[in-house]
Amino acid sequence: MTTVAVPTDRHFITAWSAVSPYGLESADYARGIAADTGDGSRAVPVPDGHAGEQACLVPGFEVREVLGRAGTRTMDRATGLAVTAVRELFDEASRQQRPVPVGTGTALVLATTLGSAQSQHDFAHASFTGEKPYDVPAQFMPNVLMNCPAAASAIRFGLKGPNTTLAGGRPSGLLALGYARRLLAAGRAERVLVGAVEEYSPTRSWIEHHTRGADETPGPLGEGCALLLVEPGNGIPAGRTALAELLAVDARVDVDDQLASTAEASVRDALAAAGVDASQVWAAVGGGLTGRVGHVETALLRRVFGAEATGRVRVHERIGDTAAASAPFQLAALLAAARRDPAAHGRPAVITSVDRDGSVAGAVVRLLGEAP
Repeated sequence: MTTVAVPTDRHFITAWSAVSPYGLESADYARGIAADTGDGSRAVPVPDGHAGEQACLVPGFEVREVLGRAGTRTMDRATGLAVTAVRELFDEASRQQRPVPVGTGTALVLATTLGSAQSQHDFAHASFTGEKPYDVPAQFMPNVLMNCPAAASAIRFGLKGPNTTLAGGRPSGLLALGYARRLLAAGRAERVLVGAVEEYSPTRSWIEHHTRGADETPGPLGEGCALLLVEPGNGIPAGRTALAELLAVDARVDVDDQLASTAEASVRDALAAAGVDASQVWAAVGGGLTGRVGHVETALLRRVFGAEATGRVRVHERIGDTAAASAPFQLAALLAAARRDPAAHGRPAVITSVDRDGSVAGAVVRLLGEAP
């Protein structure tokens, strides 16, 4: 019989993982974000045939070497990154004797830009270059679907709750966070793994090259998967410590070409929903775009929260542009920073994401700063 959770309007982040250009473990990411000096970029050279010269790659990541040979023969990079992030979150929780239950009570909400651009390119290319249009590698068909990483993760680890993939541009991670809150508030899940995945590939590099605004400064693309475990306040098991309380999530679209006012309204409405004054905010982390859109976001955060709050946590210049995964990486960096700094404990923090198409999202959390 399926267990139905008792709805609650208080939700907490109780664990996280990050497969990043610093390594496979959350500890790698926390140390890297804290220790880097200078520009701190993890960029490395990429081969000829890519749109850029450098990228921030997960070091030494080969799917079958990381996950083993069983069930990985046709797994693409995006799926491998997501499955690894789920494994790392579960393994770390188990090492701390705080295992995360699976089964029908555990949902997975995963954001992405479009899944694996490389897999989609390769499959379509085979249709054009094969002797017949249907001469395609059928075993790779699942990789073409953008929900492949979420589905493969659920199958591998027995996650039988709601399984959702969201693709909404750069703010996708925050859209996923809002979706997770609704699942918990409605009692559709007892806990939710929520995050985003983005792979680096030659195809993605060229897509980004052709969609980047002329006013933007080209920078290295990044990759990885960041996941958060979100649980209701009345459902946190004994022994697991809440790292942050999720206070508000706001998402909207600028339809009047008034990006500055739309972004400001989003931030201020999120603060109001959270019951937080801007002067209380310990850190504010933007989405990392350059050009006009990035300038609007950066100027807004500095005006509302001040230079000290906006300078506390640096993410994107270190791990590269992780597109749809950028917001979960921002949140993970906040959690890592709060653990190091007692002054953050009990203080609110803000993350925002603004995309070129006018989509805007923001979230407010209260950092509890406890060790997991």
